[in-house]
Parts: sequence; C-alpha cells; structure tokens
Amino acid sequence: MKEINRESVLDALKNVIDPDLNKDLVSLQMIKDISHTNEEITVTVELTTPACPLKDKIKQDCINSLWNEFPMVKEIKINMTSRVTSNNIGIKNSLIPNIKNTIAVASGKGGVGKSTVSVNIAVALAKEGAKVGLIDADIYGPSIPTMIGLIEKPKIFQDIETTKMVPLENFGISVMSIGFLINEDSPVIWRGPMASGAIKQFISDVHWKELDYLIFDLPPGTGDIQLTLVQSLPLSGAVIVTTPQNVSIVDVKKALKMFQRVNVPIFGIIENMSYFIAPDTGKRYDIFGNGGGEKLSKEFKVPFLGSIPINQNVRESGDKGSPVVFEFPEIEESKKIMEISRNLAAQISINNLLSKTANVEIILES
Repeated sequence: MKEINRESVLDALKNVIDPDLNKDLVSLQMIKDISHTNEEITVTVELTTPACPLKDKIKQDCINSLWNEFPMVKEIKINMTSRVTSNNIGIKNSLIPNIKNTIAVASGKGGVGKSTVSVNIAVALAKEGAKVGLIDADIYGPSIPTMIGLIEKPKIFQDIETTKMVPLENFGISVMSIGFLINEDSPVIWRGPMASGAIKQFISDVHWKELDYLIFDLPPGTGDIQLTLVQSLPLSGAVIVTTPQNVSIVDVKKALKMFQRVNVPIFGIIENMSYFIAPDTGKRYDIFGNGGGEKLSKEFKVPFLGSIPINQNVRESGDKGSPVVFEFPEIEESKKIMEISRNLAAQISINNLLSKTANVEIILES
C-alpha cells in the first residue's frame, strides 16, 4: 500500500494538466495546501483566475488522479481558490501599479455593440469573483453611464500627497466615464489632444483600488485615443468586437493590424449580433451573415472567444441600466457572454504565463 504523504500526493497531482496552460498543476505551483490522514486527503488548488472555464474538469481530474494512487482512502476533498496572474512588464512602474491586467475592447467601426460587450464582460467577470474596473474611453459618445445605471458625480479622494476622483460602483465593478462629469445632453466638442488628455486623467487622476482586470471601452477606429492608450499604459492585450458582415470585417482588420503594429497582444475576437432566434418558432436567422468572426480569427491566427446572438433583451437591459448578464442570467445571450468572459480570462492567463516564461529566458540568456 502506497504511503500517503505530501510528496506522494504531489507526485499524483503531477498527472493533472491545466488544459489551457498545458502544464501540470505542480509545475505551475497551483497546489497551495495539502493535508491528509489515512482515510482522507484534502488539497487546495489555486487557479489563475476565478473565471477559469475548466475549473470543474481540473477539480475532477485531481480527484481521479488521487483515487487512482490512493484507492484506500475514504474521502478526497479538493478546495478551489484563485489568484489572478499579472503581466508585470512595465506595470509596476506604470500609473496604475495595483492593476494586474489592462484590456482594451476595440472595433474598427461603430454600431457593432462594443460598449454592450464591454459592460457585460466586466459584470460577468465580477460575477465569477474577479475584481473588475471599466473605463469608458469613448469620449465623444459615452454610453457606459446609461448601460450601467449610474448618473451621479464621482467623489474626491484626498490625502497628503494626492487628490483623485473615486470611480463609481455598480454591479460589482468600478466605473469611470466622461459622462459622469458632463451634463447628459452636452456634446463633447474637443480636438484629439483634449480627448487624449482626458483618457490620461482617467488613468492617473482616478483612485483605482486593486483590480484583477481593468477594461477600456474604446471608441471606434484607430485614432488619437487608441494611440494614447497604447503609448501611456502597458496594455496586457486587446479584444476585438465585430459583427458577421463583410463591411464590419474590413474595418476590424484595421484595428487588428493597429494593435499588432504596436505589439499589443490580441486576446481574441468576439462576434456580436451573430444570429437571431425567433421566439415564436425557435428558427435561427443569420441577419448579418455568418462566420465572419471565426474566419477573421483564422486569418490573423488569434483565438475566437465566441459569438453573441442578437436579442431585444440585450438592448432593453442596456437601456434600463441593468446589464443582461445580471438582468436575465438564464437566457442564451447571457450564457454566451459568461462563456466568452471565461474564455477571455483563460487567454489572459495563457498570455501571462508565456510572458513570464519569456522574461525568465531573457534573464537566463543575459
């Protein structure tokens, strides 16, 4: 009979592979606590994100591996915790050192539902247990306040050294938008440098608490605000939102190429308004065509994070100021967004691991 001790338990868990990171849990240092008796084994596994899409599989794989090695025990307990990883290149010395990951949500053109996607992904990640912030970087068309149901003005945080704005909070996320600082019906008539300056202030002059993910909802196109963001902040990566039709795909390619040119990783592509399911017949209609997002992901060799159907509940919940993943968590659209948010979290963890590995190799070579 095999002796139960810390080393033998770790040996058994070396057979459990994280499917996203393609390494065993022991090598990834994800085993954080082990306790055992002759009748029971308890293990704590620390995932790289609370939104891990494969947490149930990893848990079951741990149980199976331990049962295989120690069939004599009566009970095996696997406690799942998480600690979001960070891409530390430049982050510690940046304007927001307590932010682990910064994600730009972009599109090549307007009207693809980018802000709706940004809000719902932020809320979805928060529902999974992550600490999430959202910056409405669309200075000329700030729609986030309406979608998130916030109308008040930010408060001021002041200590001996600094005076900063405090982001508003709703649905478990911290939010900042130019829409909080101007009247609802007042247009923002600014030249590019002024808009870019506002984005810099949202980064440097806001009292951001510790966050796992800070999401930037960018304006359409590839202009001043996008360039300001990539030049001012070490972005962890970008997400591209498109709709299926060719006119959207053509413009999205420009956004993809812009981020690639400035060496910002692309976490993946999201296809919004992918199809419509008639509520009376259940028949699917591809209103804007189909497959554009997947074709684009293959062409640029970036992940396809998922597709979101078009549904009036998505629009109504946004107008109401209650994101669809919160208002209607049981409908297909919400389930798709939750799945996409988990896929995004997984891609961020993969990118962070690859960056960490690359940094170690550089240090060893030098």
